[in-house]
Amino acid sequence: MPWLVILVGYLLGSVPTAYIAGRVVRGKDIRLIGDRNAGAANAYRELGPLAGITVGLLDAAKGILAILIARAGDMPQAVVLLAGLATVIGHNWPVFLGFRGGRGVSTTLGIMLVLVTLPLLILALPTLLILFVRKNVTPAMAFLFIALPLVEWWRGVPPLLIAYGVLLPALVGITHFFRVGGRAVRHA
Repeated sequence: MPWLVILVGYLLGSVPTAYIAGRVVRGKDIRLIGDRNAGAANAYRELGPLAGITVGLLDAAKGILAILIARAGDMPQAVVLLAGLATVIGHNWPVFLGFRGGRGVSTTLGIMLVLVTLPLLILALPTLLILFVRKNVTPAMAFLFIALPLVEWWRGVPPLLIAYGVLLPALVGITHFFRVGGRAVRHA
């Protein structure tokens, strides 16, 4: 049964919300417009605020749902965490889109919201202020993902969850690095 919960996490993550929004709103593949990322930020810029916010919320919901399903199945914490990781992997490398998806930011936020609610809420206002001032998701998420382990430690979150709160954003960062780096090499 644990492998099934992890597989469900991957398949949930693989639901290509930004791709679907791109097809519905503009009749285009979101991976071919803007920054070519199948995520909420590109959807926001290329499809409009309503589509972008909707995609972000749905992507976060994928992470939330994966964790809640694993917990409802009374899975051990390791399986719950693996289900969350599988969801981000599914979002970044979705089976339904030839393994070319988003970066996993919103999905990671959904997962962390369920696992470490208070530390995430403590950082919500400063993160939103950075987003509002800079009008760019990258510095806001960099702040959030760097500060989150510190706030988790301050709030007495177990070390395993602190490490997990480093692992998922690291996966987001690695995905971003290779996608942007790969485009830079192709265009050079």
